[in-house]
Amino acid sequence: MMKTTILLDMYGVILKESKGNFITYTYKFFAAGERERLTKLFREDQLFTKTSNGDFTSDSFLTQLGFSNPQFHMADYLDNYLTLDEGFVSFAEHFANQFEMVLLSNDVSEWSTYITEHHNLDRFFAQKIVSGDVHCRKPDRKIFEIALERIRKKPEECLFVDNSVKNLMTAKELGIKPILFNRDNEDFDGTTVFSFAELAALISLWIKTGNLACSVIPGSNKLPSLEMI
Repeated sequence: MMKTTILLDMYGVILKESKGNFITYTYKFFAAGERERLTKLFREDQLFTKTSNGDFTSDSFLTQLGFSNPQFHMADYLDNYLTLDEGFVSFAEHFANQFEMVLLSNDVSEWSTYITEHHNLDRFFAQKIVSGDVHCRKPDRKIFEIALERIRKKPEECLFVDNSVKNLMTAKELGIKPILFNRDNEDFDGTTVFSFAELAALISLWIKTGNLACSVIPGSNKLPSLEMI
């Protein structure tokens, strides 16, 4: 079946930072004696995970950490500590008329909205499926099922690009074609790319040949560059 939709992760794919720097960011604003309390909130209480699951708003989350101006710190962190991959915009512009693009992201609802608006990314997405809005997170298959229902696509019509092998395996089990965007040097027995230029070249090769079995090999010259597309 022809692929018509690309599901894209945010952190580690569209944004270069795969895990974010928010814990380090938080430590900077509190005394050393607060480190144990903050670590417990992050590690044991799983406060960020719960917030990205929609259990708390961004303001509530940041206030519980101890920030007195949560709106400022949300914007400060998202503006100054996360980096848009410079290759994404050209990739999205190139394939916008050929594929429906859908954001599928584990994130705090307000943070995801801020990021896509700040970087002018909303124009690329037909749908945005964010864990904080739907109250479930990858790799839970429920979030994939929600995405498929909302976009009204069959799994076989979709590609899924993520930097987490666990997330990709769930997609694969559902029949979605998984592609590892390998920022973290993970081992994956499947299709792997290391940049948006490689992803663009691979998808273009698939379009030309209809062969979804091929994958990028580091150092290979078999795939055309983005400039050749």
